[in-house]
Amino acid sequence: MTDEQTHDEHTHYDIALIGSGSANSFPGPEFADRRIVQIDRGVGPDHVFGGTCLNVGCIPTKMFVHTANLAHVPAESGRFGLTEQLRHVDWRAIRDRIFGRIDPITAGGEAYRRDHEDNSNLTLIRGTATFTGPKTLSVLDRDGGTRTITADDIILGAGSRPILPPIDGLEDAEPHTSDTIMRIEELPASLAILGSGVIAVEMAHVFASLGVEVTLIARSEQVLRAADADVSARITQILGDRLTLHTRLSTTSVHRTDEGVQLRGQRDGEEIVVRAEELLVATGRRPNSDLLDVAAAGIDTTADGRVLVDAHQRVLGGGEVLEGMWALGDLSSPHQLKHVANHEQRIVRHNLAHPEQLRRSDTMPVPSGVFTHPQIAWVGMDEAAARADGRDVKVAVQEYASIAYGWAMEDTTGFAKIIADAETTEILGAHIIGPEATTLIQLLIQAMSTGQTARDIATTQYWIHPAMPELVENALLQLVD
Repeated sequence: MTDEQTHDEHTHYDIALIGSGSANSFPGPEFADRRIVQIDRGVGPDHVFGGTCLNVGCIPTKMFVHTANLAHVPAESGRFGLTEQLRHVDWRAIRDRIFGRIDPITAGGEAYRRDHEDNSNLTLIRGTATFTGPKTLSVLDRDGGTRTITADDIILGAGSRPILPPIDGLEDAEPHTSDTIMRIEELPASLAILGSGVIAVEMAHVFASLGVEVTLIARSEQVLRAADADVSARITQILGDRLTLHTRLSTTSVHRTDEGVQLRGQRDGEEIVVRAEELLVATGRRPNSDLLDVAAAGIDTTADGRVLVDAHQRVLGGGEVLEGMWALGDLSSPHQLKHVANHEQRIVRHNLAHPEQLRRSDTMPVPSGVFTHPQIAWVGMDEAAARADGRDVKVAVQEYASIAYGWAMEDTTGFAKIIADAETTEILGAHIIGPEATTLIQLLIQAMSTGQTARDIATTQYWIHPAMPELVENALLQLVD
């Protein structure tokens, strides 16, 4: 419904919903009798509707990754007796095809919330909300007007945004982040990527596959430190062979030059200089709790800005539940994963509708997927965490090269690693690096989520030969011998 409220008016609603990512799935028939206001600041430089995942996150990045996978095929075809070549990359055609599909969905989603009869009980406000007190919001509209809004229940789904580390000259150098890099006008000849996490290694794959000279700069010894140590070591080795990789490099300054950007850093007392046409900063994201000024509402936050919630997604203040306050997604979750945000949204929806039957959001193991090349996926504890937990563990490692399909692909780098309780064979964690890792891991996610052990699933079903899931089967068999 179009917002027609007079500016500076105090309006009360049953539900105030902040955000348009996973929070946008909250309104539904079960809340048709409640007055809802949805307040959305938007994401990216243009503050578009629809949240991070749709506009600047998982959807466009995976569309670029798929294109990159196709572009990378010629680089590996020679050893199979093929002579494929990547003759031309039309960056604008790639970019425009991707956002030519996404942008209409974004616009349509906003129009649906604003105008469709399904949302006759919902008022959409495009603007920035900040707390001025408990359950009281001041909203700055896009046209500069302000209003005060209160609500019986407030649902915080305001997400997160990229951050720039405090490096001399970095902000003045106008680097790209994940919010902007996918919409650049021209493909640069060279790209420096500052960071070594998920976004950094995915973008490294995309641009390297499209012919860009990529330099990846990591402060740590290995990239993707959130992964199991063996997986992190393997992807570090692979990327080191594929592109220019600087590890243990602490960047001290960044400057924009006539030729592009220049980064200076220190490694073991030695100054290192990196030059590139463009710079992508992918050193992390921060929750938007500061933009909401959650402290004014008495809301507790962590040191890195996450809103604190209990297992039912109820917001905490002073260590106690703040009634009628809920949070979900990147604003409150340490995982910053879309599937986690979606699950938390469903929990909030149920709990608000059924306060006498509260459900927990922390009952399932959380999986992660990284769509670089090769793919990486994991769920549960890594080996170090399992051993530190005091468990008597058994670890199985199965190379792709040792299964028939992996042998056919001549894969020499990929493997699956499963950590289990040595006695019960309870699966404590699983980690895969290699082709279709994000698909193969689902077999183990399901087992862990339903309480099935390695012994339960290793020999009680057929595993198709010579299909890829034999990677998981053979690893499980090591645990039950």
